[in-house]
Amino acid sequence: MTEMFVQLKLGDQRYKSKTLVKSANPQWREQFDFHYFSDRMGILDIEVWGKDSKKHEERLGTCKVDISALPLKQANCLELPLESCQGSLLMLIILTPCTGVSVSDLCVCPLADPSERKQITQRYCLQNSLQDMKDVGILQVKVLKAADLLAADFSGKSDPFCLLELGNDRLQTHTIYKNLNPEWNKVFTFPIKDVHDVLEVTVFDEDGDKPPDFLGKVAIPLLSIRDGQPNCYALKNKDLEHAFKGVIYLEMDLIYNPVKASIRTFTPREKRFIEDSRKLSKKILSRDVDRVKRLTMAIWNTLQFLKSCFQWESTLRSTVAFVVFLVTVWNFELYMLPLALLLLFFYNFIRPIKGKAGSTQDSQESIDIDEEEEDDDKESEKKGLIERIYMVQDIVSTVQNILEEIASFGERIKNTFNWTVPFLSFLACLILAVATVTLYLIPLRYIVLIWGINKFTKKLRNPYAIDNNELLDFLSRVPSDVQKVQYSELKVCSSHSPIRKKRSAL
Repeated sequence: MTEMFVQLKLGDQRYKSKTLVKSANPQWREQFDFHYFSDRMGILDIEVWGKDSKKHEERLGTCKVDISALPLKQANCLELPLESCQGSLLMLIILTPCTGVSVSDLCVCPLADPSERKQITQRYCLQNSLQDMKDVGILQVKVLKAADLLAADFSGKSDPFCLLELGNDRLQTHTIYKNLNPEWNKVFTFPIKDVHDVLEVTVFDEDGDKPPDFLGKVAIPLLSIRDGQPNCYALKNKDLEHAFKGVIYLEMDLIYNPVKASIRTFTPREKRFIEDSRKLSKKILSRDVDRVKRLTMAIWNTLQFLKSCFQWESTLRSTVAFVVFLVTVWNFELYMLPLALLLLFFYNFIRPIKGKAGSTQDSQESIDIDEEEEDDDKESEKKGLIERIYMVQDIVSTVQNILEEIASFGERIKNTFNWTVPFLSFLACLILAVATVTLYLIPLRYIVLIWGINKFTKKLRNPYAIDNNELLDFLSRVPSDVQKVQYSELKVCSSHSPIRKKRSAL
């Protein structure tokens, strides 16, 4: 075994740690959040796994923790001996009471009561910004109805129900049988841990003991919610790239504390429960190659522009560039660097919206690729050939993931400056403004000294601190071009509007 990882399971909730090179004392230093309900069994199952160079996995040891026996609101440092294996696992477990999810009927809507709404608003006001930092806000979703759904049964009807997902929270409506225009009229309440999460609403067809059939899906970023307004959303396919049949009517209210949300932006995102790994896809691989190619071409064109200035291909351009270079270098101060980035934000803010709409359209066109033919899983008689195919698939899948990470990183930087998410761009401007003033007033050596002291003493002040990069945590909240298309709202056909329906009834 050359690599090691840990799997944790509490009921249906499962996590997998990052994979480390095998050593006698591996340190993962990762945090996982579970939902523990006091009226259920609270046994946390932990397994340590090893993996060899051929990707064969073997369980090395196990241990269990009874969550119900642990005290609340304190850090429980546990050294757990592993069964069937030498060694032990050191864990830090904290039980924290929190606001849970809830489901209710439309007649008992929590935020409809003025006194209760006032109490919730007071809880997330600016005066309480430094209390309970993990409780960022609350989201209320009214699932009203759906219309014109796909007929999944032979009878020409469907048995639809609606599943709502926000981070690791999942709630669903009841099933309405034999209906293509169901009305659920349910209210769902979610606690908000990260205001940059995305609410996913999926409509399924109940199919008895079989897995439910997909009827449509929509993804709504929390920061794009229009409070208290009923909205009609056109359903999309599973990849959220193309329109699907039917619409769904939702009404949402979001109350959150902007200070808590801003601080949460610079911490690691909550990890998702283990899901099925994404399969190798020629379509996604081709799309990621195209994204990286566009990013590379943008950098190449910038370098060519600078080279043309040095080569005096255009006398006017080279003269202006030469004068700007002399003036900038002669008068340059360090505080001018964040100031220049601020000017770039300002330029993109006042730029016509036409350019932004065009970039979204380009992203949509780049994603509109013909569906792949699924002929990759043909059986072979020779075992050696099968292993080689799996090895090639593993390599290509790794390359696909690397290409996606590179493309997403570049697109997120671009979308930060393009004001794709105004909250994040404004937050970046605020940080740059503070950095400009700080660099102007305080000598650089003092800033470097404070930074170094903080880095060197961080482990001494908190031995169990989890390493993170604030800049990467910030960029992880900015959507890539693919996510922009997935989160974009499709235009609803006019046939679903109430006015059109009244006219057709007449």
